[in-house]
Amino acid sequence: MRAGIIGAGQLGQMLGIAARDLGIECRFLDPSVAPPAAAYGDVIQRPFDDADALAEIAESCDVITYEFENVPVVALQPVRDKLPIYPPTEALRQAQDRLNEKRLFERLGIPLPGFYAIDRRKDLNAAANALGLPMVIKTRRLGYDGKGQYVVRNEADKHAAWQLLGGQPLIAEQFVPFEFEVSSIGVRATNGETRIYALSRNVHRDGILHTSCSPVDAPGLSDRAADYVTRMMQHLDYVGVLALELFVVGDRLLANEFAPRVHNSGHWTIEGAETSQFENHLRAVTGMPLGSTDGRGHAGMLNLIGDIPAVARTLDHGVLHDYGKSPRPGRKLGHITVVAASAAERDVQLKQIDRIVTQSTFTAGNTA
Repeated sequence: MRAGIIGAGQLGQMLGIAARDLGIECRFLDPSVAPPAAAYGDVIQRPFDDADALAEIAESCDVITYEFENVPVVALQPVRDKLPIYPPTEALRQAQDRLNEKRLFERLGIPLPGFYAIDRRKDLNAAANALGLPMVIKTRRLGYDGKGQYVVRNEADKHAAWQLLGGQPLIAEQFVPFEFEVSSIGVRATNGETRIYALSRNVHRDGILHTSCSPVDAPGLSDRAADYVTRMMQHLDYVGVLALELFVVGDRLLANEFAPRVHNSGHWTIEGAETSQFENHLRAVTGMPLGSTDGRGHAGMLNLIGDIPAVARTLDHGVLHDYGKSPRPGRKLGHITVVAASAAERDVQLKQIDRIVTQSTFTAGNTA
């Protein structure tokens, strides 16, 4: 079995490692020179929408999947006639446009913050009247890790937001005073078998995920989040791993966004679950039986952004995952995972690692 993977970054690298252990051969498509996944399969070094490169990978593989959601759907259409593409391109299309995404949540009865489509400058005033201030203005496409968005708190901010982001399709979202953020990760096989990982509590810093801790001690929230993920996968006839990010507001869960792929907040599953999200994604898309999503304890993950200090390689606790990328401000270079017998022990270990490695303050992930 050979899997074609569009994208050869760190997610592709971790898929490649899981594929090696499953006896699956990988072939990647990525325009980068020496990307992280290159050690785990041949890389076709061409643009993601290169028709010839897509045809080449389709002819040499049994299935195609992808590691990020900005793969041009139109470019994939000719390939769909030759071999399966999982997750399905309809899921990709929905995730690529925030307005489509919000409307999908509405159709499936998944609660979410208020939103308003913005196509012209005057739509900002209409959005403010409908949603109130503050509100968040976002690009409908291509934004990630806090990019492509602006918080509007007053009239002056409306002008600044339009100057920064105007001229492209935008969406206004109601500002939510949430207590914390969580993500629910599920996986669905070609035969409809579905499994859900334990809920993760996420902390972001400067718009980038800083820590994820799982499980969250809130059975009601976990069950509800799992129901929302299951609804989405069934509706989309989904195959592979799907991650749904949600805001916790009192006893409510409000959907923020979803990713039709393996997800940063699920990195803890490599050491912290019986079967990692990467292995289960490959099992799903290649038609293999899914593995158990049960946890092995209380897990936590710390992202390493911009640099990996030497001390990160000599820690008493935790497992370091180095993506092999060159240092750059704001770039995800690796992560450290811990697994402990209790949430308190996990949080102590993560706090120590965070203090030593990043010289910053950890927000514990145990309270719900």
